[in-house]
Order: sequence, then structure tokens, then C-alpha cells
Amino acid sequence: MNIRFNSMIKVLGVAAGLAFASGAYAQSAGQITAKVGFNRLMPKVESGDISAPALPGTKADVGNDMQPVLILSYSLTDNISVEGALGTPYKHSIYGAGAIDGTGKLGEVEALPPTAFVQYRFGAPTSTFRPFIGFGPTYAYFMKERGSTKMTAITNPGSDVPTTFKIDNKLTYSAQVGVAMNFDERWFADATVIKTRLRTDVHFSTGQTQFMKLDPVAIVLAVGYKF
Repeated sequence: MNIRFNSMIKVLGVAAGLAFASGAYAQSAGQITAKVGFNRLMPKVESGDISAPALPGTKADVGNDMQPVLILSYSLTDNISVEGALGTPYKHSIYGAGAIDGTGKLGEVEALPPTAFVQYRFGAPTSTFRPFIGFGPTYAYFMKERGSTKMTAITNPGSDVPTTFKIDNKLTYSAQVGVAMNFDERWFADATVIKTRLRTDVHFSTGQTQFMKLDPVAIVLAVGYKF
């Protein structure tokens, strides 16, 4: 799915045009909200080569995953809020790419990317539709990295010692754009697109390394309640 920044801005502009429609009560100063939904995390991979003795052009790709998410927020003012998410780890498959495209699954990794946002919500608290933007830190934590026999064959051909690997954790940042729709005084739903800048390095037990630009896009659909 190719999501461009310009397209997100157009969506935000359309939503902003609806933001001043009279309707149910949205988030206002001092209010706590909780929402549950699903987050589809889609890495936009640009892979470096695995270092020698792997063949030149030995690259990797990373699959998508979707997990449930719980999101809590607190409104500092009628327009400014802070938000954080809790969820289960995302499970990503790693595939061969570049010179080894088509070799299949090389391994698996789980990722937990907790993120906090400071948000600005457009329009008044009484608006039915409220578009919002946000920005904040993300800590990308990788765990349970597991290689396959294909990874061993590519990184250490002829060996019967399985290749293991480790991905560096990274502190980075994310930006979000979304819109909330209020059903009544308490219930609402929203849709959010999040873009994260994420570059990291992979370290193999064979001594080889690989640079990975992941820069994932997340799409979150959730239903919430205002306390």
C-alpha cells in the first residue's frame, strides 16, 4: 500500500472542512479517553547488502503484521492532548530480496514500538469530526530474532552451525495524521496514519552486518470512550 504525504494532507484538509459541523462532544480539556482497535504495521524497506562473504546484492525484505492496540490519551486543553499506546508485539517475517529474491523466508523477528504523541486537534470540542496531527518519540525494541536454514545457507554456506542474528534497538520519532468522529457524548471512532523514521543495523553470528531502512507506516482503526 503506497501512502504518500501529499495524499494524507489532502485527507486532512477534507476532514478539516467538516470539523466545525455541530454535533456530539469531542475531547475537551481535562478529559481522559481510551480506545481499542487494530494497528496494521507495514515496513517500507530499503535494505543494504549483507556484508561479505555473502554475494553482492544480498538484501532482505520485511513482511507486514496487524495486532490489537489499546490507546490512552489526556486532553491538556480543548485542542492539545497527549497520547500513548499499549499493545502486543508485532511478528514480522524476513524474506530474501535483491540477488536472493525468491529464496523465501530467512527468519522472523518480533518488534514492540511504544510511541507517545503530543497532538493538536482542529476545531471545537463540540465538532462531530475532529482531524488531528501528532508528533512524538518511538522506541523500536526488537526481540526473539530467529533465523532459518536458508539464512545459514546464505551467510555461512556449507556450515551445520545455524546462523543467529540481532537487530539494534533504536530511539526515533513518529508523526501521525487522523480524524475522529463522535457518535454521542461518550463514544467515538477514529482512523490514524502514522509514519516512523526507523533505520537500524542487523548483526549476524557469522560476523556479518546489514543496514536496514524500515520507515514503517501504520494504519490504526479504533473505537473509543470518553471518561
